[in-house]
Amino acid sequence: MQVPDIPSSLKTLKSLFLLFVLALLLQTAAYAEVTLPFIISDNMVLQRDVPVNIWGWAKPGERITLAMADQKISVKTSTSGEWKVQLKPIPAGGPFEMKISGKNDLVLKNILVGDVWVCGGQSNMEWPLSQSRNWMADKSTVDNPKIRLFYVPKNMSMKPLPNTKEARWEMCDAKTAASFSAIGYYFGKNLVKQLDVPIGLINSNWGGTDIETWISLETMYEDKNYSAAIEKMKTVNLDEMQKEADRKIKEWQNAISNEDPGVVSKWYSPEFNASGWEVMKLPQAWEGAGLPGLDGVVWFRKEFKLSAAEAAGEVIISLGPIDDSDECYVNGKLIGKTENRYDFPREYKLASGLLKEGNNVICIKVIDTGGGGGLWGMDNQLYVEADGDKRSLAGDWFYKVGLNLPAPRDVSSPNSLPSLLYNGMINPLIQYPIKGVIWYQGENNAGNYMKYRELFPAMIRDWRNKWKTGDFTFLFVQLANYMEPPQVPQQSSWAGLREAQTMTLSVPKTGMAVIIDIGEAKDIHPRNKDDVGYRLSLAALKIAYGKDLVYSGPVFKSMEISGDKAVLEFDHVGSGLMAKDRYGYLKAFSIAGADGKFVWAIASVAPGNKVVVSSDAVKNPVAVRYAWADNPEDANLYNAEGLPASPFRTDDW
Repeated sequence: MQVPDIPSSLKTLKSLFLLFVLALLLQTAAYAEVTLPFIISDNMVLQRDVPVNIWGWAKPGERITLAMADQKISVKTSTSGEWKVQLKPIPAGGPFEMKISGKNDLVLKNILVGDVWVCGGQSNMEWPLSQSRNWMADKSTVDNPKIRLFYVPKNMSMKPLPNTKEARWEMCDAKTAASFSAIGYYFGKNLVKQLDVPIGLINSNWGGTDIETWISLETMYEDKNYSAAIEKMKTVNLDEMQKEADRKIKEWQNAISNEDPGVVSKWYSPEFNASGWEVMKLPQAWEGAGLPGLDGVVWFRKEFKLSAAEAAGEVIISLGPIDDSDECYVNGKLIGKTENRYDFPREYKLASGLLKEGNNVICIKVIDTGGGGGLWGMDNQLYVEADGDKRSLAGDWFYKVGLNLPAPRDVSSPNSLPSLLYNGMINPLIQYPIKGVIWYQGENNAGNYMKYRELFPAMIRDWRNKWKTGDFTFLFVQLANYMEPPQVPQQSSWAGLREAQTMTLSVPKTGMAVIIDIGEAKDIHPRNKDDVGYRLSLAALKIAYGKDLVYSGPVFKSMEISGDKAVLEFDHVGSGLMAKDRYGYLKAFSIAGADGKFVWAIASVAPGNKVVVSSDAVKNPVAVRYAWADNPEDANLYNAEGLPASPFRTDDW
């Protein structure tokens, strides 16, 4: 007897039903025991003086009991296995233990109650403490039991996630802090010093990212400029995007490994004639040394001498950090390589027998996938150490471009669609109460600074709405000075972005750290992170904690034209305006008449904390600009407390 075929539609329904049952079984198995999000762990800091959420997952219908600090709370899990309790406000203190009981018991130890700050943004907030200017001096004093660190792993997602990738709270010491945000560390250190309360720092940042990826999809939906990208998200499969990205990356890697002329012609060989190569001073990023915008491969070559005794002993080659990957050859032999670690100092030990008396040749293949490239560390990180003696390798190196071939970045990038990093790296945190946020981002949006005027305030409101804890303090860093200083007054996208940041101060409980005096012309990552953290902490002490102090440099208030002079007034003058100049002259001011043509101006501090600006070339002034440049390196208007004035313009041309 022949069995009739089952209709395909019924087969489909049956398959879907079986998949549904399997999913339920897997979910039940996953939550068979009480589990917690990674943000809730040993060593954490809970926000003081507010109700605190503690949540997790367990078997549906299971009773969960939490006990901490004389509080005991019970709750049943939902049908999906989720549970949440809320601790009553606890004052600063600790350490505490937290016991969570269900089918299994969890005990979390060494918990402090204090203030929690999120450290967000792109690479300058991500910048590790071990690569900041004072690391060598500070690392012996980094250990601080009142500072706790949580590093959110990088993660993109098409949908808001309930949990981060695996991570945990760490005690602050030289090992854990070395790779943590330098700005975050110095900010927290200064708060602990001034407040004497525990500080928890949550590091959630990703270098080279646009602000759009950090804003929730609900907020991005409200902006019609992103409707096409949001519609695309409805059909895009991130896994498929990643597969396509992997395919393109493999093609790129094959070209880098096998088609690079330096590999084909063995430029690393000591016999290779490099006399036609150009010269570059190292260390520095190559974008500021004659290779602007180059992504791909550049080879560097240099000779160093050793005595017979030195060549026979242990030799270490230190190259400092290299952006992004490198292969290091000595006398034609590969001695080491590091992949995709732009922030990691290279140090390679040489095997015996590889070196010789007299000249030895070091050749480095540097591979950059985007952004800055090259050996960008400090002079004291670039050396050869032989027989205990360090010999500097800083200075002139020969170089030659191997391949000008940017890595594929059009797919599976945090910037490819809106909200990807909000979903993966912010949404998992929003149930965890915080005191505030410090933010350093904007370089990636400088090309569209007018839109940033809308996006940045929108992001602040978005995060506050998501956390549902009111208008927490939101502090941000204005972009540092960078690139070549201008010879004549001109338009500047970075100045425009700084202006958008200044305008965001209209949002309640916001503050800005101005750092146009500590940037570096040839490096987008200035090493001075301690002053940045300190200036942010001043804003926090005033805005979040109500301390009576001067926390901001001068901010333009108004202009009055008096004959051929413009007279300016400022807020945040502190104890008085001053020119940070041995002769008392103000610089970086320009002035224009009705024709809109700006010329450099003469400016000085006048009685009543005013600034008078003029130029013989402008008889009827209409507008004034200050520090209006990518790199206003000579800007020197400060208040007596030593805080720099924010760049500004009185026009809207």
